[in-house]
Amino acid sequence: MEANVYSLNGEKAGKRALPGVFSGKFRKDIVRRALLSEQSSKRQPQAHYVMAGLQTTATYVGTYGGYRHLRHMGVSANPRQKLAGGGMGDVRRIPSSVKGRRAHPHKLEKRIEERINKKEYIKALESAIAASTDEKVISARHVFEKREMPIIIENKLEEVSKTSELLKILNKMGLSEDLNRSHKPRLSRGLKRAAKARHFRNSVLILVKNDEKIGKAGRNIPGVDVCSISKLCIEKLSPGAEPRMILWSDGAVSEIEKGIEESSNAAGNLFK
Repeated sequence: MEANVYSLNGEKAGKRALPGVFSGKFRKDIVRRALLSEQSSKRQPQAHYVMAGLQTTATYVGTYGGYRHLRHMGVSANPRQKLAGGGMGDVRRIPSSVKGRRAHPHKLEKRIEERINKKEYIKALESAIAASTDEKVISARHVFEKREMPIIIENKLEEVSKTSELLKILNKMGLSEDLNRSHKPRLSRGLKRAAKARHFRNSVLILVKNDEKIGKAGRNIPGVDVCSISKLCIEKLSPGAEPRMILWSDGAVSEIEKGIEESSNAAGNLFK
């Protein structure tokens, strides 16, 4: 399987053979499972203070005889707040009482991560990469000029350090309309504090071998992400478990299998 390699001007500069990962099949079920696993690992555990509702002067003195006993008084014999002068205050330290403890508080030991097998995660990465070669699948999410997929650009792409230069390259690759769509923010509805939050559509993902320079050029373009192949993740390759338009540098294609291995090793906290 071969693919065209384009210059920065959008012209064909040659051809190259593609690794076997590009000829795979897209498995949406596996990609979605890996995506949920990644998202669940980013959640912050929440719990209530262990002594919440228990730091009171309430004591239980029993029902039979003795000082402060409650027998034949017409009140429940529950732990009560101590008041001055030997009186008995309100009930405390039970869930049904005012300012009492919670019945079933959030617990820190609750498991909130959704683990995944390492082989299954690697399969999800390969499946998401293979989907980037299917023009019909990509066209359901993006608007672009028809071009042979995947779109591979020469290694000079990694040396681009200015946002204006990168925008010119993306326009020459026929992605101007898709970029315009992503630049229009979507406003959230509902809560007032979230009404002004702006969300941009995901546009193209640029995969390179070294993102030191081009990473600075692409970070100011709404909807565009730049990623090195050693930091691959499902959330960037297939946000929402839907395949995404990907621009490849020639060096990234050569090192893709090595990049999948490095990315899976870096995601070791996801595995069972």
